[in-house]
Amino acid sequence: SMDASPPPASPAGLSAFVAVSQLLGLTLLATTGAWLGRYRGGVAWHSPLQFNAHPLCMVLGMVFLQGDALLVYRVFRHEAKRSTKALHALLHGLALVIALVGIIAVFESHRAKGIPDMYSLHSWCGMAAFVLYLLQWLLGCGFFLFPGASFSLRGRYKPQHIFFGIALFILSIASCLLGITEMLLFKISDSYSHFVPEGVLANTLGVMLVAFGLVVGYVVTREEWKRPPLAEELALSMDFKTLTEGESPGGGS
Repeated sequence: SMDASPPPASPAGLSAFVAVSQLLGLTLLATTGAWLGRYRGGVAWHSPLQFNAHPLCMVLGMVFLQGDALLVYRVFRHEAKRSTKALHALLHGLALVIALVGIIAVFESHRAKGIPDMYSLHSWCGMAAFVLYLLQWLLGCGFFLFPGASFSLRGRYKPQHIFFGIALFILSIASCLLGITEMLLFKISDSYSHFVPEGVLANTLGVMLVAFGLVVGYVVTREEWKRPPLAEELALSMDFKTLTEGESPGGGS
């Protein structure tokens, strides 16, 4: 029977690229931790080190987890669409919660030290990324996760959802790069130009952020690596379309 047949293998190269992305992502987190631990005194809440939770949470949430959420549809190619969708939404939701902790850390730290908020390009881009990311998540849940949105409405919104998903991932990485530069100029402006180890490590972190973004971007935009619809999904969507739109299943749309 069809049910007994093994699922088709992943396309050539996909697994290797996904593995590289995960290796880069974990190295990103380790490098961020090493920078904060070795040169910035570590991370602690309700202390002068509270600020350091900000870069750690942003790299973990807005870059690593957001990137992994984008990869879900490529990695889980043969699972039920519903559970893949739920995992996609869950990872994005977790990224948002962790990013919110990072934002609270920076505002509380600024207040404790009497530093003004939201004046730098980094803070503008970062806050825009977070607010738009939250909006994107809410719209995505509304259109795709909860029943109610008509098939044609979903179809019309889907290209926007995909475009803004990738755009926000790029904006998040750009905000991190601005944040790294800002932190280095605040903390080691006198010695940064002398290739001191902290500057080199932080620059390396920036290059790895770009590399992670490029690998994830390549995987999610490569046409032949897109998740193929399962046979039952095609049948379901045709039935759903007929019921909601009153079209014949064979009718083009």
